[in-house]
Amino acid sequence: MILLYLLAVNLAAFAAMGLDKSSAIRGVERIPERTLLTLAAVGGSLGALAAQQVFRHKTRKQPFAAWLLGIVVVQAAIVLIASRAAG
Repeated sequence: MILLYLLAVNLAAFAAMGLDKSSAIRGVERIPERTLLTLAAVGGSLGALAAQQVFRHKTRKQPFAAWLLGIVVVQAAIVLIASRAAG
């Protein structure tokens, strides 16, 4: 069940970043950065990172890039701590 959730939230983050890039190109209403970062924070960070590279979107935009990197670091630390505690 957890893997299904992670798959869904990463797909959502990837899609949202793609839609935001498309909106930026067309000059129409954008997805708020807060929404993109929230998707990353609730488990979609890998999807957001992949979308950054695939769409070349928000790779140099600060503080967005720093916040996304921070989310990834915190999530990696949580996984590391949880895996050590479990076994």
